[in-house]
Amino acid sequence: MTRFAVPSGIISVCGLAFWLSAQFDKVPPILLRGMQPADFPQMVLILIIVLSICVALFDRPTRHDPIPAKVWISLALFVVFALTAQIDLFLGLGVFACTLAYAWGERRPWALGTVALISPALIFFLFDQVFNIRFPRGLLTNLWYG
Repeated sequence: MTRFAVPSGIISVCGLAFWLSAQFDKVPPILLRGMQPADFPQMVLILIIVLSICVALFDRPTRHDPIPAKVWISLALFVVFALTAQIDLFLGLGVFACTLAYAWGERRPWALGTVALISPALIFFLFDQVFNIRFPRGLLTNLWYG
């Protein structure tokens, strides 16, 4: 029965997030250029729920080793991201990507810098240019949006 605990927890959190995303304001059809604000998060949440159900039904339980320190460091970096994202979302993504790569063992400065700059830039331009989704204003996004 305990093998259903983690997938059930994930499904519960996804259900809460789905409900919260349903509270987003709808964009009037005349102004809509792409997807509604709630569409993308809801698609991702549905995918996570389906995968969690598959894990609960088809994954056989196995004995695992103790959780390594890297995992706890990675979880702590989510808190750092949440705090840094209050200044700017993409600054938070850059700091998160760089420190996560460092925590996982990357030590080359050029590689860390590339991860810190390229990852947020690709995410930003994918959503801004392809999906036509504007991000909340922040330190860096003010430079792009003017």
